[in-house]
Amino acid sequence: MKKTVTLILFSLLLICQPAIALDLQSAKAQGLVGETASGYLAPVKATDEAKKLVGDINTKRKQHYQKIAKSNNTPLSTVEQLAGKKAIAKTPAGQFIHVNNSWQKK
Repeated sequence: MKKTVTLILFSLLLICQPAIALDLQSAKAQGLVGETASGYLAPVKATDEAKKLVGDINTKRKQHYQKIAKSNNTPLSTVEQLAGKKAIAKTPAGQFIHVNNSWQKK
């Protein structure tokens, strides 16, 4: 009886814990998101969690790119393109990049 109660309580604790949010490195490693030449992420597999992550990170990236563009008196599009090239170059083998209108594993 005591084992059963303990097992039930343990199960309830697991169920009640909030889901661990997907982070960028995990999402990339799982093939859910990838880098694009535009300097932004895009979902490879459009799950709700991947789309939310992409939206959150892209918003932050755009804010950062805008600051860089403003401080260097450079068009935003130039900063985005340079960031895209750098992100694709830094992407580890086995993760996705968007090249020639398709997703490819690097």
